[in-house]
Amino acid sequence: MGTTTLGSTLRSKLEEQRIGVGDEVVVPAYCGSEVAAAVKATGASPVFADIDPGSLCLDPASVAEVLSERTAAVLPVHLFGHPADMVCLRALAQKHGAQVIEAGEGGAVSSMETARRRQHAEFLSERLNGVMVPRVATGVRHGYEQYVVRIPGNGRPDRDAFKQALRARGVPCHVPVKTPLYRLPEFRADVWLPESERAAGECLALPLDAAMTRRELQRIVSACNALGGLLMEPAC
Repeated sequence: MGTTTLGSTLRSKLEEQRIGVGDEVVVPAYCGSEVAAAVKATGASPVFADIDPGSLCLDPASVAEVLSERTAAVLPVHLFGHPADMVCLRALAQKHGAQVIEAGEGGAVSSMETARRRQHAEFLSERLNGVMVPRVATGVRHGYEQYVVRIPGNGRPDRDAFKQALRARGVPCHVPVKTPLYRLPEFRADVWLPESERAAGECLALPLDAAMTRRELQRIVSACNALGGLLMEPAC
């Protein structure tokens, strides 16, 4: 789903629940800006919660800390194909009298393309070193819409250096979320969420497509592993 389509869909869902001016909607700080933009388009206010460091999705404990009497909804994002913890989030919202409005399919979609991406992701995860491969919660089916690794070390400088080095070796990679939403001018909020900051500084999306060949996957592994450890020394 494209960002424009996602934003329009979310806005429609919010409006169907009569969410608007005076309401607050809890959203993850680490995701695409179209999520918070959809909330603002209804007249409601986005309130940012932190993410779970494993799934990169909304952390129920952080959500619990920001709920208020104005909270009308919680908006989980199933990021990169990993579903959010809907059981905990629904229970939390229900206890508070708020709605849960999902963004995306939560990894529930089953298709040949998704199955192929999972096979490719498994190949990469078994062979990559020097990067932290995606973590998948127990009992969860990851859709791998993006294959997002973490580059440990000194955060953003090392990750960006790693990205440039990979690109120089012919591996097209990108930073999936560059800045937590609360630091963007249009959503500026006086908060600091450590896991969102850490993810923005460490995460890197490697190429993963259902049509990729084993040779292409091995080229990614070889390039990453050749760099592994070179950029990971802690700063003095």
